[in-house]
Amino acid sequence: MFSKENWYIVKQDSQACKIVSEQELEALTETDGETASPAGAPTSGAPEAPIQWGPFETQEQAIAKRIGLIRAGKCQPVI
Repeated sequence: MFSKENWYIVKQDSQACKIVSEQELEALTETDGETASPAGAPTSGAPEAPIQWGPFETQEQAIAKRIGLIRAGKCQPVI
């Protein structure tokens, strides 16, 4: 049976946006969750959850959206 994979755009600390699969996104959020502050703790100075867009059905759709985000100034192009 064909497994459908979703794609996401994640904004990195460098302001560049990276296209990742759903599995990669889960791995990123798990590692971020380990460094996050406990529930109810003040969030000042604590790392925030990464900004993300998606899901997209195909990688091509995610690429097209990333181009739009770069043109809108929400992301920097990868050099």
